[in-house]
Amino acid sequence: MKALILAAGRGTRLLPFTRHTPKPLFTIGGQPVLALVLERLRQAGCKAVVINTHHLHARVEAVAHARDYGMALQTVHEPEILGTGGAIRNVAAFWSDGPLLVVNADIVSDIDLAALWHCHRRDGHPVTMAMHDHSEFNSVTVDGNDFVMGFGPGPITDGAQRRMAFTGIHVLERQVLDFLPPSGPAHIIDAYTRMIQAGVRIKAHRVRDHYWRDIGTPAAYQKTVYEQMAPAAFAAAFGSPPPGPILRQPLQGDGSERRWYRLTAGGKNLILADHGIRTAVDARQEVDAFVDIGRHLRARGAAIPRIHSHDAFAGLVFLEDLGDCHLQVAVRQRPADEVPRRYRQVIDQWLTMAIEGARGFDTDWTYQSACYDRPLILERECRYFMEAFIQNYMGLAEPYADLAAEFEHLADHAIADGCIGFMHRDLQSRNIMVGQEGIGFIDFQGGRLGPLQYDLASLLIDPYVALPLPLQESLLAYAARAFHARTGAPEDRFRRGYVSCAITRNLQILGAFAHLTQVKGKPYFASYIPDALAALRHRLAAPEHLHLPRLTTLVARIALPPRTKI
Repeated sequence: MKALILAAGRGTRLLPFTRHTPKPLFTIGGQPVLALVLERLRQAGCKAVVINTHHLHARVEAVAHARDYGMALQTVHEPEILGTGGAIRNVAAFWSDGPLLVVNADIVSDIDLAALWHCHRRDGHPVTMAMHDHSEFNSVTVDGNDFVMGFGPGPITDGAQRRMAFTGIHVLERQVLDFLPPSGPAHIIDAYTRMIQAGVRIKAHRVRDHYWRDIGTPAAYQKTVYEQMAPAAFAAAFGSPPPGPILRQPLQGDGSERRWYRLTAGGKNLILADHGIRTAVDARQEVDAFVDIGRHLRARGAAIPRIHSHDAFAGLVFLEDLGDCHLQVAVRQRPADEVPRRYRQVIDQWLTMAIEGARGFDTDWTYQSACYDRPLILERECRYFMEAFIQNYMGLAEPYADLAAEFEHLADHAIADGCIGFMHRDLQSRNIMVGQEGIGFIDFQGGRLGPLQYDLASLLIDPYVALPLPLQESLLAYAARAFHARTGAPEDRFRRGYVSCAITRNLQILGAFAHLTQVKGKPYFASYIPDALAALRHRLAAPEHLHLPRLTTLVARIALPPRTKI
């Protein structure tokens, strides 16, 4: 068996993603589609393969030759795309001694290629086209004896005739070359039409009970990856594939652009995080940090969901389901006297993640920045607060430069008094799950090294819960003692660092809520701005070792517009 893999398309329907990655190199379960096609050909008994290339051809050729499939393999670069017919004619010397199996590199299928080849050789027709019933693509007329009558729209003249879809997989004899133009681009369907008009019979090999997907659009590609990976993810999680269909239910997200789903099959659940198709191949993406940091934290004993499988190009991650109840809901459902105990449990688990997660942490795993440092505080906390909240949301003409010295003072103290560990960066109540198995942390992809007091501040000043100030102080004291017991670090330094981090976190919260409300069109975040502003006023009123008079005055005179009041 010899085969031609058609891999020369530009992938225009998959823009903008095909600007950086040719369509045959889109992955499923981490494997390029081209590699999956080559493996299927090897399993079918193919002995030699030729691949035509065009767009980003060097990358396609490198992947094709990256491993030994046990088949003779060559690539043919087309400076000008020749179309299917032209590509077949262009490799005529390759298949001079027998028929040629032709497959598209953008088709994912389990159609039995060996059976198709066997039927072609047995029946002796010049062309055998693998056909199936697929309503979206049914455009080929096939008669009751499984011969192709024509392509495209046209009358059905016989009750035995039906419309079917061409799978893009066919076997042909050299007779086809007589119906192709001698040079230039050519369409194989035009050649097949001329063959039928000349009385040459083309056989339709009907396939049923198979899997077939064209990945030619972003939606079709992601759907294919999901369909291929979801059963395997259940098998990895629970020891066997799901016994029936997998139901997918969208989940409510917060500020993230990612989409979340709960997958259910056989009474068992998984979570699917959809980060979207990769937008660059030469830079870290959020999905990379999610997987790398998640697996590291899990290995270090942190209470985070297990990642069962993922595809970093498609952006899909299948992970353990920690349930529906996050800390915000849990504290509202329990008596007030049980809240401190629950928060102490969270602090204990958080300290394990913060301390153990820092051991062996590779800053190359991070996304956006490797650590929480002075430049980050100034740009993404202080400037973010001034631009997103003060200037854009509140409409106040307060230049950042007027407060720059105070922001630098604040950043210096946050770093100097920081106890460095693994920083989750968004350890608020909606990212903390409470279930029968205990406490679990989600949304860890923004993690990095930095002052771990920032995470404690995220937990205690969280506007979603608005813990009473005396309880915040009690939990701060508990955390300082627990950290000292685990590391020997002085409690007073821990508390000083907490004060600075609580202010920087508060600035970030107000900037984020303003941005999400005003720019991202998520107005429900506005309802939490009053509590966040009140928390910042309280913290600035008793700054202890910090001296921030301009910031204190600015925050004290803010009057919230009517739309933000609750």
